[in-house]
Amino acid sequence: MASKVMDLIYWKDMERSGMVLTGLVVGLLSLFQLSIITVVSTVSLAVMCFTISVRTYYQFLYVLSWGDGEHPFKSYLDLDISFSGEQADLYMQKVIVSTLSAVDALKKLFFVGNLFDSLKFLFLLYLVTYLGDLCNGLTLLIISVIAVFSLPLFYKRRQEEVDSFVAKIQAKLDSIKDTLQRLAQGGGPPPDPTPGGAKPKLQ
Repeated sequence: MASKVMDLIYWKDMERSGMVLTGLVVGLLSLFQLSIITVVSTVSLAVMCFTISVRTYYQFLYVLSWGDGEHPFKSYLDLDISFSGEQADLYMQKVIVSTLSAVDALKKLFFVGNLFDSLKFLFLLYLVTYLGDLCNGLTLLIISVIAVFSLPLFYKRRQEEVDSFVAKIQAKLDSIKDTLQRLAQGGGPPPDPTPGGAKPKLQ
């Protein structure tokens, strides 16, 4: 199942990935004008009409001996999406661990476990308020869907350039972070990069 999702994201089958992306974007755009119940019921009705028509057509061909009678959606019916008991327990444990880790991180941010991290979180929340004025959650969801179908493929094709750019940005951020941490601790000169510290000059 996961491999099929990755194939969609990386456009291994151009036609199928295009159909999935178009369907998701059109469905989300329709939510601007219609309620989610109307959208889901209408899409489900259209899918049912299509599948029943195709199934009837194939059955008609079989009756006339023009077809082999194979179910047109056999590949989808045979798709195994079930989990064993061990897999279900494993995924549930991962969900619980991830949830508890997120709650613990939020606890440290809100109750100022680390001043610098809490200030960064405060600045992020401040930026989110401006983002909320510019667009709503549905717009962000549409952008996220488009990004999921475009950014991984872009990174795969431009990995070296992207990694180089990210490394430069990370170096800048680390430098700013070190400066702010020294200021928060009362200032002081930057640490000496020479192993063992500075050596005294010989006379």
